[in-house]
Amino acid sequence: MHYTCPSCAAINRIAEDQQHKQQAQCGRCKQPLFNGQPVELDDGSFQRFLQKNDMPVVVDFWASWCGPCKMMAPVFTQLCGQMQQQLRFAKVNTEQAQQTSAQLGIRSIPTLIVYHQGKEIDRLAGALPAPQLQQWLQAALSKIH
Repeated sequence: MHYTCPSCAAINRIAEDQQHKQQAQCGRCKQPLFNGQPVELDDGSFQRFLQKNDMPVVVDFWASWCGPCKMMAPVFTQLCGQMQQQLRFAKVNTEQAQQTSAQLGIRSIPTLIVYHQGKEIDRLAGALPAPQLQQWLQAALSKIH
């Protein structure tokens, strides 16, 4: 399977059945591929990250002035640490990535979108507590498998 490095955006290939995926490092920069933190994406890195990861990707579209976004940020990071073997987690600041946000029709924030192989699988607008967000992510994953 292919994984995009969260540090340098290099494409890495790891065997799907590898038991030590948690300790996997980037072949280019030697940073962890799975560090328990969402990857910050912008207009330049968004499509590459979606299309070059064989794993489903959940993206949180947010803005610094948004109260619900600030409330949801630690929940999103918490679930990233718990579910990083099932999903890649990424964040897009809609103030900085205006082109991507406009192309995707992001009208309210936070908005979460789950992608698989570059295609949108599910979308959710609004903040959720961790248990409900995890349920939503599991439901989105079930649409893939």
